[in-house]
Amino acid sequence: MDGWRSTIVVATGVAMLGLGCGDGLRPLPSTVDAAAVDAVVVDAATVDAVAVDAVVIDGAPIDADLDAPPPIDADLDAPPPIDAASCTTTLDSSPLVAGAHIPQCTAVSYATNPPQSGPHYPSWANFKTYATRVPRGFWVHSMEHGAVVVTYNCPTGCAAELAALQTMLDARPADPLCVAPLRNRFIVTPDPQLTTRFAASAWGFSLRSTCFDLTALGAFIDAHYAQAPENFCTAGFDPTDPASGVPADCP
Repeated sequence: MDGWRSTIVVATGVAMLGLGCGDGLRPLPSTVDAAAVDAVVVDAATVDAVAVDAVVIDGAPIDADLDAPPPIDADLDAPPPIDAASCTTTLDSSPLVAGAHIPQCTAVSYATNPPQSGPHYPSWANFKTYATRVPRGFWVHSMEHGAVVVTYNCPTGCAAELAALQTMLDARPADPLCVAPLRNRFIVTPDPQLTTRFAASAWGFSLRSTCFDLTALGAFIDAHYAQAPENFCTAGFDPTDPASGVPADCP
């Protein structure tokens, strides 16, 4: 950059001598010396590209990529990852309680929350995902048939988590014991009696979590699916269907 500035100053100085002096100095020629012009052009063309990048304005260097747009974060719209430190997941087992049949919609108290075994209604809930609560007495019977029951309690909603859960369950291998159109022995149902956000139950075991811990759920299914006294997969019924005759206040 200094070399370029010197050339311009010298050229300007010559011009000023021609313009600023009176008698005694030769007037500027009417034609420009082409060689001198070429020298200036050549001198300007040899400016060090590194020096150009180092031009400063008000003492701050100009970034050579000044006009380049800032990089876009590809994950800008991605949901934040679950903070593993804030998600508590526990696995529990307890002594089995006999699976006696009790009259449909009889109130029943279970030793654990969610239930792991115990008395249940004579009919079992079909293996599917439910939008409304399935009374526990129906799905405990489904567990006796080897089902894994996923329950949740989300007062403010958890649609995205439920969608991820469904995708995960749909990707599981088909159960060879299931009679078409059944594919697996999974039940998903809201459960307002649950004291945690997410849980899973199998005969004799349960998993509880403060988040939708799908990794832990996968391991739970691997270990406890189809591990029950009555291991078969045939359709039950939908107790949430108004045509089923099950009253809305069935406990």
